[in-house]
Amino acid sequence: MTTRDLFEETYSAVTVNKVRSGLTMLGIVIGIASVIALVAVGQGSQASIQSSIDSLGANLVMIMPGASKGFGTTVRSAGGSSQTLTPDDATAISSVSNVAAVAPEVSGRYQVIYGASNTNTSILGTTAAYEQVRSVSVDTGNFISDTDNAESNRVAVIGPTVLQDLFAPSANASATPDMAIGATIQIKGTQFTVIGVTVTKGGSGFSNQDDMIYVPLSTAQHYLIGSTGYVTEVDVEASTQSSMTQVQNDITTLLLQRHNISDPTQADFSVLNQASIVSTASSVTGTFTTLLAAIAAISLLVGGIGIMNMMLTTVTERTREIGLRKAIGAKKNDITLQFLAESVMLTFTGGFIGVVLGWLAAVAISLFAGITTTVSIPYILLAFFVSAAIGIIFGYYPARRAAGLNPIEALRYE
Repeated sequence: MTTRDLFEETYSAVTVNKVRSGLTMLGIVIGIASVIALVAVGQGSQASIQSSIDSLGANLVMIMPGASKGFGTTVRSAGGSSQTLTPDDATAISSVSNVAAVAPEVSGRYQVIYGASNTNTSILGTTAAYEQVRSVSVDTGNFISDTDNAESNRVAVIGPTVLQDLFAPSANASATPDMAIGATIQIKGTQFTVIGVTVTKGGSGFSNQDDMIYVPLSTAQHYLIGSTGYVTEVDVEASTQSSMTQVQNDITTLLLQRHNISDPTQADFSVLNQASIVSTASSVTGTFTTLLAAIAAISLLVGGIGIMNMMLTTVTERTREIGLRKAIGAKKNDITLQFLAESVMLTFTGGFIGVVLGWLAAVAISLFAGITTTVSIPYILLAFFVSAAIGIIFGYYPARRAAGLNPIEALRYE
């Protein structure tokens, strides 16, 4: 049997009953489409989380008050709610080797008023180094300076979301940064002059960096929190990515000494490495993606069983045909190949349709649900391989059963 003959026979056998063939392929279509779409959601979420963490800054090490055993697991007090880090700690951290910049900060949420507009947003008091440590870019105007901190100037740099909330002339109109520069806003009864508007960075798992107002650290301590004795976080930029672990360890040792703590498990602070956060988040989302794919793959198993069921039915229906073929010289391998080809055509066609539907589903999820999705080419190729493998695996038994029929008994079959 030539390849052309095989293809023609296979096409004819599959299309002779289009409804049954379509229903048989449905399990494969749903399975492949589900795997493609759910993996796209998982990978998109992983990329989005990593992008958000990366946007927090380069080579970032964060020190927060409150003991912690690990990322996101607080032991005694939540990071930022206790008062165990001081400005002097931040100054001492500057002397650690391979530290490029240090930015202490205090933060809180306050009502902000401008004219008839108001919004409740995060106010972050920090130093000029924050712009470098957290990779903040100013769209219009300037970031807070060392002079602003030294003189406790009442100046503010606002994010794009705050700009729209306070300065948009109407709900359907957009505010421009020029509208805010030089304007006076009120925070906790104190007047602040807007000197800059930051570039859009987007939200993250920690906070929305666009919905934030930056003021000098000393100004926030005097006018907002009413205390200069503590900071709620210290952000550190390591000079290189390879030195982050060394910087983290040295900072931990330094603060243990400064706080007179001999047992590291009793530390009243926690030090987080950006690389560790990315690794932990990637591990969690990777597990989530695998779980989604595994659940979706169950439908592939069901689809494969459907293929086997149809092929066994086909063998029974075509018993006399098989007997006739063998009587005129067809070999076992020819019969086996014939039925395997039919099985693979069904699953391969179903796999192709499933990939297209899965891709469209991923796009639809991104457009209408606002969830980031990433369709991976390797997974598409894997889907085609899996669909073909299912055809071979679940079609092999019916094919061998057809090939093993006795031609005389097959011809007598009614």
